[in-house]
Amino acid sequence: MRRCLIVVDYQVDFVTGALGFPGAEKLAERIARKIRAYREAGDDVLFTLDTHGEDYLETFEGTRLPVPHCIEGTRGHELFGAVGEERAAGDRVFCKGGFGSDALYAYLREMPYRSIELVGVVTNICVLSNAVLAKTAQPETEILVDANCVGSNDPALGRAALDVLESLQVQVLR
Repeated sequence: MRRCLIVVDYQVDFVTGALGFPGAEKLAERIARKIRAYREAGDDVLFTLDTHGEDYLETFEGTRLPVPHCIEGTRGHELFGAVGEERAAGDRVFCKGGFGSDALYAYLREMPYRSIELVGVVTNICVLSNAVLAKTAQPETEILVDANCVGSNDPALGRAALDVLESLQVQVLR
């Protein structure tokens, strides 16, 4: 049985764009190395992309976070740097309009894995949400989050999210 790596929202707008934060760019090579290692082992690599339309500011999220970002078709929507370069034509990509991906959840319900590891941004929002969905989809599968390959615009909330994940029986690699 294969393992699965899920790269969560490592997009230009979360690294150097509208919602970028210091240190986010430093994750690129670490995540890219992890992608290569999974591929070399014959394991699966999946990507989620935060995806919004021109009407973002009129959405529920947009009224609470009035910063247009990850608008489909813009540079900010694209995967950042070395991570984008590692994306292969056959990789599954889950575009999502909210924090967690219902399509990713449905896929994981049907595709058993030996383990599922998550990396990317933002630790306390989309990484946390999708890790919970993975744990819900596959409660008997080991779910991991690599603390060295995730980041948050609020370091305290990022650390708290990792603690919450551990309390949910997600293994946090530190």
